[in-house]
Amino acid sequence: MPRKINSLLVTGGLGFIGSAFIRFVLKQKNLQIRVVNFDLMTYAASLESVKKIAKDPRYFFVKGNILDQKKVLEAIDRFAIDACIHFAAETHVDNSIADPKLFLRTNIEGTFELLECLRKRPSLHFHHVSTDEVFGSLENGFFNEDSPYRPNSPYAASKAASDHLVRSYARTYKLSTTLSNCSNNYGPFQNAEKLIPQMLKKALLKQRLPVYGTGENVRDWLFVEDHVAALWQILLWAAPSQTFTIGGGAEKTNLELVRRLLELLAFELKEAPQKYLDLISFVKDRPGHDRRYAIDFSRLRKQLGWQPQVDLAEGLKKTLRWYLANREWLFSQKAPLKQLIKKAAVSDCI
Repeated sequence: MPRKINSLLVTGGLGFIGSAFIRFVLKQKNLQIRVVNFDLMTYAASLESVKKIAKDPRYFFVKGNILDQKKVLEAIDRFAIDACIHFAAETHVDNSIADPKLFLRTNIEGTFELLECLRKRPSLHFHHVSTDEVFGSLENGFFNEDSPYRPNSPYAASKAASDHLVRSYARTYKLSTTLSNCSNNYGPFQNAEKLIPQMLKKALLKQRLPVYGTGENVRDWLFVEDHVAALWQILLWAAPSQTFTIGGGAEKTNLELVRRLLELLAFELKEAPQKYLDLISFVKDRPGHDRRYAIDFSRLRKQLGWQPQVDLAEGLKKTLRWYLANREWLFSQKAPLKQLIKKAAVSDCI
C-alpha cells in the first residue's frame, strides 16, 4: 500500500527542483492533497516557477526559515502535515568555496532543526533530498546506495553531514525517514549560476563561455522532471530508512555538453554553430573539482519501477526551447555577490 499523504510540507519549494516537484504533484488533477511550500525567498527562489499552480486550492505558501523551529512547527500544526520532503539547501559549489559558513548553517543546521521538529511530531514521514557529490569522485564504475562518503567540496561535505544526521535520527529516535542522492539535474527554471543556463545566457549575450580546466570532467545528467517523478515514487512507496540513488544514465564531459548545447542553440536560431563554439574559453580549474560522477539506479528501477523517460538529447532540446521562450526570466537571474551571500541568513532553494 502507498504511504497515505493528505498534507505535504515542501521545504525550498521556490527553488529549481522543489518547484518542479510541486508542479509535478499538482499536475495530478484527481490527487486530493494539500501542498505547503515553505521557502525563505532568497536569490535562487522564483515565484514564476509556481505561477501556474499558485491559484490551485491545494497549494499554500509559507515564507519561513528552516532554522526557525517555531515557524516550521506552526506550519506543521496549522496544515496538519503528515509528510515532509526537504529540498531547502545551498547548492552551488563555487559559492561554497567562497563562503562555506553559509553552507554549513543552511545545509547542516537547517536539516538539524527540521529533524528536531520531526522528533516533536514523530508521526510525520521525512524525505531528504541529497546529491551524488557526497560520494566524491569516480575513476571507474558507478555510485550506488552503498558507496562510501568522500566529499571534496564544502558543499558536498555539508550535504554529507546532513545525510548522516538524517540516518542517525532515524536510527536513534525511531523516526520515519527516506533519503535520495541524485546526479546533476537540468531543465526549466534552473538558476543561471548553474552550467547549462549560464552557458545559454552568456552565449545569447555573445560573452565568453568559461569552461573549467580542460572540460573533461564527467557528469551524469538527469532531467528534472524525471527526478521529481522518482522522488514522488519514493515518497509514496519506499519503506522507512531506505536510500536510493537517482541518475539519468547520461554521462557527458562538460565540454561535450557545452558543445552540444551550442550546436542546438545555433540550429534553433538558424545560425552557424561556430559563431557560438568560438566563445568557449578554458579557465583555471576550481579547487577540489571532482573528475567524474555516475549513478547506478538499479535499486530504484527494481523496487519501484522507475527509470528515466527523457534522454539527454530530448531533455536538452526541451530545456533550450524553454529558456529561449523565457529569455526575460533567464536574463533576470543573477548570482549574489559574495557580500550579499554573507548577509543572508539561509537560502531555502536547491
